[in-house]
Amino acid sequence: MNDLYANAVQSIQIGIEDYQATDQKRALSAVRNLYAGILLLAKEVLVRAVPGTDPKKVLSARYKPVLTNANRIEYVEDSQQTVDFGTLAKRFADFGLKIDQKALSDLNRIRNDIEHFYTSQSHSAVRAAVAKSLPVVAGLFRLARVEPSNALGNAWSVMLEVKAVYDQELLACKETFKKIDWLSATLESSPRVCPQCGSELVAQGDEKNSDRQSIDARCRACGHEFDSESLIVSALAKKFEDDDFLAARDGGSMSVHHCPECGMETYLTTDEEGCLLCEFVLEGECGRCSETLTPDNVSADSHLLCAYCNHVMSKDD
Repeated sequence: MNDLYANAVQSIQIGIEDYQATDQKRALSAVRNLYAGILLLAKEVLVRAVPGTDPKKVLSARYKPVLTNANRIEYVEDSQQTVDFGTLAKRFADFGLKIDQKALSDLNRIRNDIEHFYTSQSHSAVRAAVAKSLPVVAGLFRLARVEPSNALGNAWSVMLEVKAVYDQELLACKETFKKIDWLSATLESSPRVCPQCGSELVAQGDEKNSDRQSIDARCRACGHEFDSESLIVSALAKKFEDDDFLAARDGGSMSVHHCPECGMETYLTTDEEGCLLCEFVLEGECGRCSETLTPDNVSADSHLLCAYCNHVMSKDD
């Protein structure tokens, strides 16, 4: 067993031991160790994909072109930095390997949340982290051609139990929204997450309620209570977070916008046009310049004019 693989296995096992401890202070350590172990295991998978190659060349995050004595370009490592969670999915894709990017992203978010917002509710967050990590761990061991039960021993059994309990709780939470008439396929398929801790263990207080605007929700992970507005805002933000992150980075068009009518971040221009909270829909063109009206250019004072034309006309007055 090489050092990279051994460290990966041991880190995951220690993370699970920390999770099982009754000492609340070890909750943060549990996620840190689990996170580190998965990253190490992913690096091991990359190294095994190209046997006989220097691991540094496989795992380096940065390269630079160097001219050899034979006047040929060779790419060499440009720093000691290796791939991290932010670049892992791309490196896997470059190697023709598949990894559960969504589960990886969720795990990274939980880890960041616990690092920056450590609370007494952290054990619930750790349980979510363990549950979210299981498909990633299973996939990585599969790529390494190793049975996780053989590698992790009792830690794997614990992970399976945690995942089963978490999935059971998540299903029970989803059932409380079964009678809601969402009036939107996008909203119905959006994950319901707690706006305070990000957990998906969100339940409706009144399971008989069918009105999407009368929801009283409660997070079973941190206990936070919130209304339908907060629920819809957080659900849409979660559903489109990856798309809107890429759009913001690459200068593309965002999916979720500020609604000109109700003022919430619930106006969609993708899949379904309009606000999924108040049902307002922008229609037509600016009455002065004929530019198509959008949530980004419409006047806050008049839904019949773009902001620029409304400004010009107000100056004329």
